[in-house]
Amino acid sequence: MHFLIRSFFVWLLFIPVAIANGALRDLMLTPALGNTLGRAVSSLTLSFLILGLTLFLVDRLGVNTRAGYLVVGAFWLVLTLLFEASFAILVMGHPMDELLQDYDIFRGRLWLIVLVATFFAPLLAGKMRKRLQSN
Repeated sequence: MHFLIRSFFVWLLFIPVAIANGALRDLMLTPALGNTLGRAVSSLTLSFLILGLTLFLVDRLGVNTRAGYLVVGAFWLVLTLLFEASFAILVMGHPMDELLQDYDIFRGRLWLIVLVATFFAPLLAGKMRKRLQSN
């Protein structure tokens, strides 16, 4: 259970990264690329940022097993979904149907990739870290 507390503090670092990524999307990507492509690029960028941050901090999670990494990933996924819904609805005042539009991959919305990256980031980072340490 102690590792969940550690992983929570690592996850908290995703918030300013995601906010900065969203600001970059709104200020630069969307005006240059349009809404659909700007959001797609932003989703991919955020996915790589989450993986990079996780790779940098994976040793601080306090786990080193596949099951442990997957538990952390599931925990991060739940935290992300709760934060996203709470922030969008309560803070930004967006209706639920607008929030759900980001899940429509057929309209070019790639938010699901961010969620998949969030879930698998601990496992991928753990494997990458072990490879780097063995070389």
